[in-house]
Amino acid sequence: MISIARRLNEMGILGMNRRNARYILQYNQRRLYPLVDDKLHTKRLAGDAGIAIPELYGVVEIQHQVQELPSLVGEHTDFVIKPAKGSGGNGVLVITGRRRNCWLRSDGMLLDEEAIEHHVSNTLSGLYSLGGVPDSALIEYRVKIDPLFNAISYGGVPDIRIVVFRGIPTMAMLRLPTRMSGGKANLHQGGVGVGIDLPTGMTHRGVQQEVPITEHPDTGNPLQDVELPNWDVMLSLASRCYELTGLGYFGADIVLDRNLGPLLLELNARPGLSIQIANRSGLRKRLERVEALKEIPADPEERAGLAVTLFPT
Repeated sequence: MISIARRLNEMGILGMNRRNARYILQYNQRRLYPLVDDKLHTKRLAGDAGIAIPELYGVVEIQHQVQELPSLVGEHTDFVIKPAKGSGGNGVLVITGRRRNCWLRSDGMLLDEEAIEHHVSNTLSGLYSLGGVPDSALIEYRVKIDPLFNAISYGGVPDIRIVVFRGIPTMAMLRLPTRMSGGKANLHQGGVGVGIDLPTGMTHRGVQQEVPITEHPDTGNPLQDVELPNWDVMLSLASRCYELTGLGYFGADIVLDRNLGPLLLELNARPGLSIQIANRSGLRKRLERVEALKEIPADPEERAGLAVTLFPT
């Protein structure tokens, strides 16, 4: 047991207790948490700052507004309904089209208006929110998967998680939906995490349920050597969120839309540690390197460029 602990320490693996005490508590003021725990608040901040986000069609905040869903959806035949205070992808309903008088869910199931309204009512009651507190339901643009990911994704849209410390991107991974995860890019539900080389935006090794893999479990295609387009834009976008929230340590989740390019999906003040497994690399040494810097550039693009030099291939 001691030898394992020593090996993990030599690899620079960041544990949960150290993450919480050394980085989250020290660099994330609790008063700032609502800025990211509430997706609606994050969305409005990002929109005001000119950061690209999925378009918001409407918000349902109280029960009597549920009947206004048709007017909020309008002429859109596809959209996403998500809880403003949800986590882990819980409560996210993806509608991909209409068939007769029903809505078509992303898994092919048909839902009538009553089923949609029931889902929104459950959202308002706090069924999917952090701590079960009353919530709001966001109706927004459905991100269209970039063809780049067709070979290594199943039933949903991948996203890119970038951990940012003191405004500098420090580690990144691609999260891929699978059959096991129900088409969600969520590692805890069976999604695949793929490490990303920070300077180049090239993918390398993958992991599913903490087991190393080299191919997508559903498509059988290799996970390595996929070059993410607009990588410099994604790094800069993640870096810009430092000024957006004031948080010193957070995760930025970005999606790549086939028409709109990189979009900020949400921010997380307590990003998980599985990103280390996906990258086969410890996060602690990278954070210590950033912490040791005497000066941090004020410009987000400069900070993104600094990340490339700090963490070479």
